[in-house]
Parts: sequence; C-alpha cells; structure tokens
Amino acid sequence: MKITAYGIREDERPYLNEWQEKNNIEVQAVSELLDSETLELAKGSDGVVAFQQKPYTDDIFSKMNRFGIHAFSLRNVGVDNLSFNALKENNVMLSNVPAYSPNAIAELSVTQLMALIRRIPDFQAKMKRGDFRWEPTIALELNQMTVGVIGTGRIGRAAIDIFKGFGAKVICYDVFLNPELEKEGAYVDTVEELYKSVDVVTLHVPALKDNYHMLDDKAFNSMKDGVFVLNYSRGSLIDTAALIRGLDSGKIAGVGLDTYENEVGIFEIDHEDQPIDDEMFNNLNARRNVMITPHAAFYTTNAVKNMVQVALDNNRSLIENGTSQNQVDLG
Repeated sequence: MKITAYGIREDERPYLNEWQEKNNIEVQAVSELLDSETLELAKGSDGVVAFQQKPYTDDIFSKMNRFGIHAFSLRNVGVDNLSFNALKENNVMLSNVPAYSPNAIAELSVTQLMALIRRIPDFQAKMKRGDFRWEPTIALELNQMTVGVIGTGRIGRAAIDIFKGFGAKVICYDVFLNPELEKEGAYVDTVEELYKSVDVVTLHVPALKDNYHMLDDKAFNSMKDGVFVLNYSRGSLIDTAALIRGLDSGKIAGVGLDTYENEVGIFEIDHEDQPIDDEMFNNLNARRNVMITPHAAFYTTNAVKNMVQVALDNNRSLIENGTSQNQVDLG
C-alpha cells in the first residue's frame, strides 16, 4: 500500500513519519498543494491525503479515477471547497477529520475576546508611545456579559464550557439541539432572539448556502449597541462590508476573526514585501478593536498530530475496507 499526502508542512512531518513507521505503510510526502498537475506524483498510489485553502477542481477527481485512486482523505473538517458530484461520478470516497481539537479553536475565540474586552491592543499602543496611564482605557468583565453561541457542535460546546468557566451567561442557537444543553434551557427558538439578547455573538457553524452572510446589516442592526462579534468558522458567514459599517457606527465594539470571506491569497502567505490588495481586509486589519489571526485557530501541536494521523488512518481504512468511521456521505 502507498499513500501520497499533499501540502505537507515541516511541522507535520514528524507525525507523518511516526505513523508511517508504526503502520509500515509507505507515505509519499509532497510539499506542493494538490491540483491536476501535482496529482501526477500520486501515480501508483492507492490513496491521497490533502489539506489546502484553494478549491479542489473537478478534473482532479477524474484524473484520480483514471489512476485507479478511489480513497481521498482531508486533514481538516470542511468539505465546502470540493464537488460531491465530481467525487461520485469518479467513484472517489471522501473522509475528513471532524474533531482534531475542538478546544484549540474554542480557546482562541475566548482568548481574543478577553484581549478585546480588556483593551489589550489599546494598552499596548499607549505603552509603545510612552503613555502608562490606565485611564480612560476602561475594560469590561466577561462574568458580567451574556454570550450567544451559534452552533453547538464539538467546537461550540467547548467554547460554552470555557465561557461558563469565566462566569459568563451563555445562550445558544442551533438547528440541531444538543440534549444536555436542551435540558439546561440553553437554547433560544430563533437566531433573531439571540441577537437582541447578547453582548457577544460567536459563530461555530459550517458554511452552507442557507447561512451565507448570515451576519449582515439586518442582523447587526438587531443586536445591542456595543456588541462583540467572533468568527472562528468560515468567512462567508459574515458580510464584511456590513461588519465595517457596524464598526464605523459603533454598533459593534470589537471583532475577533480567524477567517475572512476573501482569505484565499491573503492567509498563509508572507506579505512583508507584497502589499495586500484588499481594501476591506486592510480596513479591518488597521483597527485596534479588530483582532485577526490567519485561519490559525486549529494550529496547535495536538491538533496537527491528530489531523495528520487521523487522516492517514481514514485513508488506510478507505483503501482496505472501502469505508471509514469518518467517511463523508456524498448523498
């Protein structure tokens, strides 16, 4: 058996090598991302593993079919950047890693919120220019706030536990109710009810056609003045132009983002000598009450190990058994 893994970074190689030695299976590590051209390197392989920002074009899967490769495993959760029809037409099975470390993402969401409400960026800016006075940079306390969690899957539930640990009141909205949270009375009936009731809105849902730009002008205008907005899911959930209008008006007091709707070509690239040609992103990035990380919420040693090794386990299972416990239903 041979597996070809694409987009392998240096921080992933120790975990890939560890898995390869433990399972006595050859894994070809390719640093380039997967596309129709680099797929040539997988000739003779039984399966392919990948993780990347750019979309997977349909011709990749037709080529896999020609090469006799029918096991495709992602090292991440999201499957919104590939065509299920193309996979089905070419008899390619798909798996993902649904829970590499929910806590990693949840912890960053709370970390950035704490930095925003305690005015850390403001204090840093003041101190850099020699101003060590505390006033008027007064802060808020999380234990006095109500947090609205949209999406109560693994990541959302981890975030709920952390927010509650700080003493915050938490209310939730999800189309799929968690029985334990339902017993606690944590859910509201509509997302509109959540918007008008909370001091913080945090998103932990997948990107779907139905929730594209779910946070738009209408949503922001229905929220309290001075609301904080957090997005650690997918950039398409927020209308960026509306977000900027909310910041300009003061409706939104602060924003924490690990994702951006036009992030491809911006994140995971060194722009030191190459200005970013995106007016909205530059607008957000210049604000002290907006904290942005480059889709790095997952990026911990524990999560990286799980992403690599679970994806390889999935791929081996698809090859050997034609199924995997993390196989994605293509419909």
